[in-house]
Amino acid sequence: MKYRHIFFDLDHTLWDFAHNAQQTLAQLYQLHMLEQKTGVSFEEFYQGYEQHNLRLWEAYRNHQISREELQWKRMWLALQEIHYPDEKLAYQLGEDFLKVLPQQSQLMPGAKELLDYLSAKHYHLHILTNGFPEIQELKLKSAGIEHYFESVITSADAGCLKPDLGFFAYAFAHTNAHPRESLMIGDDAEVDIQGAQQAGMDQVYFNPLQLGSPISATYIISHLDELKHIL
Repeated sequence: MKYRHIFFDLDHTLWDFAHNAQQTLAQLYQLHMLEQKTGVSFEEFYQGYEQHNLRLWEAYRNHQISREELQWKRMWLALQEIHYPDEKLAYQLGEDFLKVLPQQSQLMPGAKELLDYLSAKHYHLHILTNGFPEIQELKLKSAGIEHYFESVITSADAGCLKPDLGFFAYAFAHTNAHPRESLMIGDDAEVDIQGAQQAGMDQVYFNPLQLGSPISATYIISHLDELKHIL
């Protein structure tokens, strides 16, 4: 086999973050009766949340804000968008979100079948994630896929975030893998694909929406089932 070690990103690649996050926030929006209090639909609130969350995650990766700021400020800014600037509620939503989110279990289409396939072929499977350690472990357990992976490596373990070369160096050392026998699979062209390229790994850019990207990859797929033609 050309590859022995398969490294997966988790959110948006195996675990359907978009669906699970939306379900979680919808529950919290209803729990706190925000539609009744503001007259604003959940859909409108969620649009604002998504925009601020993406921007703040980028700031977090660039070490411009802390984890704690990310957690509450995305809620605070989303509440401001619907003209309900309740700072105490923003902190509460930030805490509740991280409690409820990992209990969601929706996987990306074909994820479970792919993991069965790779496991049967005796690949060494690993997770590389910038997500918070305790949250990512719970996500894997809720989705029933934790047993497939020999290691779950987070930015807290590595001491840095993808695409930092130090993250990948830590992963190789931790798993006894060599870049030439390793394959990185992820949905983020910069964080996963460019990071893996710099580390000397082949990469699979998972692009289900078939969005254009200025970064080339060893392989590009739009459905996880396509990996069976590569591995």
